[in-house]
Amino acid sequence: MVLLIAGIVIAALGGAIYTSWHSDRRTARRLIIGAGVAAVGATAGPALMNFCAFEPERTAIDHILAYTLMATGAWLGLIAAKSFFDRQDGKVDDDDGLGEIKAAGFRLGWWVPWVLLSPTLLILVVFLYTPAFQTFALSTKLTRLAAPRAIPVCFDQFSELLIDDPVRLVAYPFLAALFLYGSRFWARRTRPGSISHRLSEVASVLASASVFIALYAIFSPGGGGAVKYRPVYVNTVIISAGIVALGMAGGLALAYLAFRKIRGGTIYRTMLIWPYAISPAVAGILFFMLLDPTAGIIGHLLKEWFGITMPNYREHAYLAQLAIIAASAWKILGYNILFYLAGLQTVPMDQIEAAVLDGASAWQRFRHIVLAALSPITFFLLVTNLTYAFFEVFATIDYMTKGAPAGATSVSIYEIIRIGVDNGDLGRGAAQSVLLFIAVIGVTVWQFKTSGRRVSYGGG
Repeated sequence: MVLLIAGIVIAALGGAIYTSWHSDRRTARRLIIGAGVAAVGATAGPALMNFCAFEPERTAIDHILAYTLMATGAWLGLIAAKSFFDRQDGKVDDDDGLGEIKAAGFRLGWWVPWVLLSPTLLILVVFLYTPAFQTFALSTKLTRLAAPRAIPVCFDQFSELLIDDPVRLVAYPFLAALFLYGSRFWARRTRPGSISHRLSEVASVLASASVFIALYAIFSPGGGGAVKYRPVYVNTVIISAGIVALGMAGGLALAYLAFRKIRGGTIYRTMLIWPYAISPAVAGILFFMLLDPTAGIIGHLLKEWFGITMPNYREHAYLAQLAIIAASAWKILGYNILFYLAGLQTVPMDQIEAAVLDGASAWQRFRHIVLAALSPITFFLLVTNLTYAFFEVFATIDYMTKGAPAGATSVSIYEIIRIGVDNGDLGRGAAQSVLLFIAVIGVTVWQFKTSGRRVSYGGG
């Protein structure tokens, strides 16, 4: 229990320091509240797990995971405390839904919005938050379908996904985070347009790449009873990045062409959008019928017209990944086109005309005016496309490759369903689903911290 007490003490000290840095009034009362909230938040997670990670037989990997859970709980508690302190300091407007509402001569209590939101909140609690908590609880147990009972295994099903070297497990993410925040600090301390600022932007790109490299390094390559999760991570990154890049670039290009005034434009645009109405399973079936080497339409045409034998994409890793990317990107292409068509209507034509008079080329007008006006929609589509790439590609993969060849198209969501449903190992499937959930939250926060800063709304 010494490690547990040490973690709580460190959380309390960190809470006091955080409160001192982020509060206008550094009173003893606030420092005590910050330390207490951080300590309670840090204790909540291990307490729900009966402090299993601090039992004598547990390994250093279990301790690291427990400390990570404690840090997350302390951080969430401090965010709530900071919001409370900001309200006391007048940094938060009283008209944000928590104070009395005054409009058109009517006075409504602070509780009215909460009453109106109660059906939605109830649905979220029942169908989202409760299942999420149950999934985390299930990930700490060894249980199978139709098994009479579940055996608590603490963090074992998480630690088997990671490398067994605690030093490298901590060092790699720490160095990547240090590189990331260091590059941002460098960028803020340099003048835009200078050579130093451009070098800092290059460093920021390399720092972002280092995060993915660090994650690659901490996932287990397999062997010694550990799960071979590193290839799954690589497949997820490659296929997800390909789907997002191809889907968004293709959607913008087709929307830009379809936006022009042409005869029958309404019908043409409708035909471009309709692929989004089909399911990922149907997209997989369609591309299976197109790309199958023996009965596929494309293979037949290549053979009849050019005498070329189409290779079997299910036997080549890169071809299989390209096929999944193409099918999934085509599925979401209509969704991207729909939003980009709506966004193109907001592009200021007066700026386009002024740029033409100034002699700007078509590419310069597109880059500096059109893309800037579309930045809010691009940011929104980036988040939604990433969510689609992470969660909705299972059916496409299942119909086209079933994870073949040799697991080259087995992404995180496919592994979760294969292990949890097909193999009936609910605990391991739940552990991997929690890992995917954390990854999606991390990528989303990263997008808001990076791309979100470059978004301009209505010239603001």
